Amino acid sequence: FSEPRYFWSRLSATGPVPYTAFNGETLTGSSGSNYGPLNPALIEAAKGRIDALHAADPEQTSPVPVDLITASGSGLDPHISLAAAEYQVARVAAARKMPVKEIIELIRQHTSGRQLGVLGEPGVNVLQLNQALDGVKPEKRVTREGIHPFGFGRFQRTVE
Repeated sequence: FSEPRYFWSRLSATGPVPYTAFNGETLTGSSGSNYGPLNPALIEAAKGRIDALHAADPEQTSPVPVDLITASGSGLDPHISLAAAEYQVARVAAARKMPVKEIIELIRQHTSGRQLGVLGEPGVNVLQLNQALDGVKPEKRVTREGIHPFGFGRFQRTVE
């Protein structure tokens, strides 16, 4: 999803092939970048991301939302803020030759609210949004029932 016709997610602090379990030999695992706020590598990476966003949409003059230039604390969360989605609307609409209104409606459909109604900020599920833009339909949920093979009674299992 790196083409201009897609919404771009937060940065990932993992490598191209993330290994999520801690490896004691290589001291690797999935986590944040561990860069301090004044680390030159972090500053250069942020500048590079800002330059890439400006190059992809030179007419966009709004300040770049911070979640488009930084990774989350865990380095794994791809969801973006509404501001980050709105920042990208013109680029995506132009690349897809779609009306801005349709893009905004898709953003609305793929935005989750605050947890418990008060915690955090609404977030946009970038994967689902990009799949919707491509016309990918979620698979239907199928509920299967049966008798547990080890005699634990009946069970229900929902498969997507």
